[in-house]
Amino acid sequence: MRDVISTPDAPKAIGPYSQAIRSNGFVFVSGQVAIDPATQQVIDGDIAVQTERVIKNLAAILKAAGSALDKVVKSTVFLKNMADFASMNDVYGKHFTGAPPARSTVEAARLPKDVLVEIEVIAIANQ
Repeated sequence: MRDVISTPDAPKAIGPYSQAIRSNGFVFVSGQVAIDPATQQVIDGDIAVQTERVIKNLAAILKAAGSALDKVVKSTVFLKNMADFASMNDVYGKHFTGAPPARSTVEAARLPKDVLVEIEVIAIANQ
């Protein structure tokens, strides 16, 4: 079973992909960047501001899939500049408390729309 997840509360896909796919008890959320779903434009701001928007987008997609941030088991963070790690990590840590998910963080040469951060997650789907 494979369900496509889509919500107007997160940015529209900017390519041939789904916001998320729910399959076999998991939700696989595509990488999200700091786009405001109301305007479909990248928001202004530093890494902290952009990370906060990315996490709001992830939370909206997970909600649409019947999941939530506290169900995330794995995340991958892509940073434009690894020097932004501490600031991103501060914001990230406010949303993933208690038993945070496994995570990888890598510096990427260039991210979509020239944003500072992109995050993708895998979460447990509510049964």
